[in-house]
Amino acid sequence: MQDEHICGKYEIHSDIIEKVSGVMPDESVLYEASELLKMFGDSTRIRIIFVLCESEMCVCDIAKLLGMTQSAISHQLRLLKQARLVKFRREGKTVFYSLADDHVKTIFYYAMEHVMEQK
Repeated sequence: MQDEHICGKYEIHSDIIEKVSGVMPDESVLYEASELLKMFGDSTRIRIIFVLCESEMCVCDIAKLLGMTQSAISHQLRLLKQARLVKFRREGKTVFYSLADDHVKTIFYYAMEHVMEQK
């Protein structure tokens, strides 16, 4: 039985290789994209991104909504902030978090759409 992931006949398609290599980003850019996508690989962070798609929220509200501790939410928000996926603003003593930009929402919605298509 032949493995479907291996070419049936060894043949190099130089035209395809040349086309793709001409647009391939630097390794550092691909690494950064990989690191960014890792942030979407945790269900708690995905839940936080979901609620922030709906509304700007403070840590207390996110923790209450998700049934988690404020410290657990703060830890995940710190990671999301470092990855430039969320931003914050202060209003008095309260810190409100929101998605950094529409790209985050787009990535999340495409992921959700992909998952929902499979059901």
